[in-house]
Amino acid sequence: MTATATFCLLCNSLTLAASKKPQQPDKFPPNPLEITTPDPLLPRSPKDKQPLTPQERQNLEAALDELNQQATATLQAGDKITAFDIWNRELRLRRFLGSLEEVQALARVGDIAWRENDRQEVQYITQRLQAIQKQAQSQNTVDLQLLRALGQAYQQVRSPKEALQVYNQVLAAVRQRGDTAAEVDTLKTIGELHLGWFDYASAAATYEKLLTFASSRGESANEIAYLQQLAYIYKQAKQPEQSIKIRNQLAEVYQRENNFIQLPALKQSIGSDYESLARENPSFLQEAFKNYKEAYTIAWQLQQYVRAGEVLQKLIVLYRSQGQVEEALQASQILLQAEERAVNFYGLMSAYDQIGQIHLQRKDYPQALTAFQKGLQIAQQLNYDEAYFTQQIQKISGQTSQ
Repeated sequence: MTATATFCLLCNSLTLAASKKPQQPDKFPPNPLEITTPDPLLPRSPKDKQPLTPQERQNLEAALDELNQQATATLQAGDKITAFDIWNRELRLRRFLGSLEEVQALARVGDIAWRENDRQEVQYITQRLQAIQKQAQSQNTVDLQLLRALGQAYQQVRSPKEALQVYNQVLAAVRQRGDTAAEVDTLKTIGELHLGWFDYASAAATYEKLLTFASSRGESANEIAYLQQLAYIYKQAKQPEQSIKIRNQLAEVYQRENNFIQLPALKQSIGSDYESLARENPSFLQEAFKNYKEAYTIAWQLQQYVRAGEVLQKLIVLYRSQGQVEEALQASQILLQAEERAVNFYGLMSAYDQIGQIHLQRKDYPQALTAFQKGLQIAQQLNYDEAYFTQQIQKISGQTSQ
């Protein structure tokens, strides 16, 4: 750009900012993006409907890029009002480059306005986006590129309702064209948008559609990804039965793909959900036991001894809550082996404590004493909880001496 043009650009920006008159307190300020005052950066009058020549377009793009840089520097210097005055001038002029270029610029400035907590500017930009959307809808042909840009822009100004309206138009258009890849991409965007605004019911419905697509086409990687997302959504939505259903489907896919590594953690989480449900409906207890047993068995086979120990701890607590003392004791013996193989001394100490408590429950004091003594030996090595184990031993010794 020539020095004269740059000088003109800077002067006009400052003049526009300086010439602003104080607004009347009883009047709502007009949308600055709709000001129609001729701008010296335009090569000709806006009334002239002739398209810009390639050279005119190039010159205007360069000038507007410079305005953006100037506004950015002004904001960084702490003058937010002047910065947005400059950006608004840029945005007014961007429309002469076409709707797509304008929408992309509106998205960029809208995101800045949101981060700067300038609600009025966000409102101005949203109103302009709505006007462009209305104009686009009046056309006989669907401009998918423009619609996608509008959807992204609405996201930038945090207008999820408007964004979803646009993406649903995109979805209808790509379905009509039979473009399955575009349909999947659009559904992903819609799902992420619902999820981002914590609309779990709508997000679940969208990801269920994506899951159907992936399953029908044998896309295992996508199937797993959508099932994981759905499990998360239903858990956040506090729908444990739906979450269990999805995770059981996920377990089937893992087994089909011989991907056993993920199974212990998955089975453990399913068991935990069944345990929660069993508090209201005891008929779920057997499923909780079943999934915990499968979890630790698979973990053991995979030599995931830490995971096996975690599951066995849960299983023991569940057995004890149901008064199944013998089963709890058997599981505790397996837990000892798991903790030994995992070289988890804290876990081993905790296991001896648990065994001691179970023997106390059975009033088998000699066995309880042995368990607490072994726990004390490990506690002394770790220099941790020695007083607790000593207290338990003294308590038993006192009872047996009576």
